[in-house]
Amino acid sequence: MNDASPSRIALVTGGGTGVGRAIVTALHGAGWTVAITGRRAGVLEEVAEALGGERVAAIPADIGDPRAVEALFDEVERRFGRLDLLVNNAGTNVPPVPIEEVTFDQWQTILSANLTGAFLCTQGAFRLMKQQNPRGGRIINNGSISASTPRPNSAPYTATKHAIAGLTKATALDGRPFDIACGQIDIGNAASDMTAKMSSGVLQADGRIAPEPTMDPADVARAVVHMASLPPEANILNLTIMATKMPFVGRG
Repeated sequence: MNDASPSRIALVTGGGTGVGRAIVTALHGAGWTVAITGRRAGVLEEVAEALGGERVAAIPADIGDPRAVEALFDEVERRFGRLDLLVNNAGTNVPPVPIEEVTFDQWQTILSANLTGAFLCTQGAFRLMKQQNPRGGRIINNGSISASTPRPNSAPYTATKHAIAGLTKATALDGRPFDIACGQIDIGNAASDMTAKMSSGVLQADGRIAPEPTMDPADVARAVVHMASLPPEANILNLTIMATKMPFVGRG
């Protein structure tokens, strides 16, 4: 790969597994050149190999570390010369326990992965998108439906996702003068390691344990590709995609 590639350039955080991998695969299939980042180099390399090694680059990084993020964006610029799309997808969760049982280390870990990492990557994208020619680009944040509605025993995760909603709006506003658009996709029950327990039952707001439907991550990925494919003058600020029968809308 080199700077002469005619493809649009995307960077996907947390791109080695689950929804992130589906997004990487869909963007690649739509003709994008995709840089994948995450902490586990072997997982990223496996995705790159599965996609044939063309128009895809595995660049390991801990996005909660400012120096690692700076090196990540330096490497993206060195390899491709520009960045057209950042997908802030990386995230984690803590065990679903009562709020008083969440440890400070657990709080710090989820804050770093879900919020600090997205902020640092947004900073890196702004620095590159402002100075590249042609100027501008797009940022898409994975908000989760927890950005608006929590599950029981989910205070740390919910707090970070509510914060992502604020970061999305502030980024969209601050990006206007520089042709940088920002939108958020709120995902409900995409099948992944994080949702694997839903088929056997998860705690509901009324105290019941009930199974919940899930959906194919590929459906989420197609929605991200649509958001990414819009012309610079159009932006989807918020999009919710969810398993049709999940208990999100209404009282159940």
